[in-house]
Amino acid sequence: MRTDDHRQWGHTSSTGLGFTHHTIVDTHFRACEHTYLSLLGQAGLRPGQHVLDAGCGPGDYLPHLASLVTETGRVTAVDLAPENARLAEQRARSGQLPCPVEVRQGDLRHLPHPDNSFDAAWCANTVQYLDDTELAAVLAELTRVVRPGGTIAVKDLDAHLITARPTDPHLFTDFFRTAGATPGYARQLLRTRDLYRHLRRAGLADVRQRTVLIEHHAPLTPAARDFYTAACAQIARQALDLGLSEEWHRFTDPRSPHHPLDDPDGYISEGNVLAVGTVRR
Repeated sequence: MRTDDHRQWGHTSSTGLGFTHHTIVDTHFRACEHTYLSLLGQAGLRPGQHVLDAGCGPGDYLPHLASLVTETGRVTAVDLAPENARLAEQRARSGQLPCPVEVRQGDLRHLPHPDNSFDAAWCANTVQYLDDTELAAVLAELTRVVRPGGTIAVKDLDAHLITARPTDPHLFTDFFRTAGATPGYARQLLRTRDLYRHLRRAGLADVRQRTVLIEHHAPLTPAARDFYTAACAQIARQALDLGLSEEWHRFTDPRSPHHPLDDPDGYISEGNVLAVGTVRR
């Protein structure tokens, strides 16, 4: 689950996985919240269901999942990082959620739940940390714990659609092409639009998938600027280490007064994919 390159991406939690620290996860969620919640609304979750939040992080989705299943439903959440599970549990205990919410620390490859425990599973921004073998194992576990006829919905970032302006429009493409040539996190961020194939291989029926573009134009919101300047800085350092364009120097300092994203024409985008399937009866 953890490849050596994760330390280069930074913002790690205790798992050692890049971009899993709760501060960066929360900031990314706030930056993209409108689209994230739109995709959640297309996952097919309904009132009265018992839903698993698989890879819940610090619990950003918990209030929204609870609102979807209403007071007649339940939400159970699992995350690999103990500190993120504790933060999610604090959110669950806030007393402001409409349904019971239980949070546990655990590994999605070995879920601590009996067969057919859930009506649906929601897995957001998590499978990017799995190689193909681990992804198959996690989908098998989700299929085991979700009842026949239940729903498995997976949402994740698609790095093919990351680009920024004003700068070389191929800057990020060149980085991911180079970094993704070997196994690791970059390659897994490029796999997202193949999720439908992995859900089919896991035996799910009625698989559907859609990809959306998330765009941020200057002036960026504070959350978008905080997240994307930090993310670009980590990528820029890797790109320069790989001997790529010197233009990456413009992204290395998030506080630079000449940062491209602060330009009047500043722009950055990313892709998000939602893949949904049904556990066969």
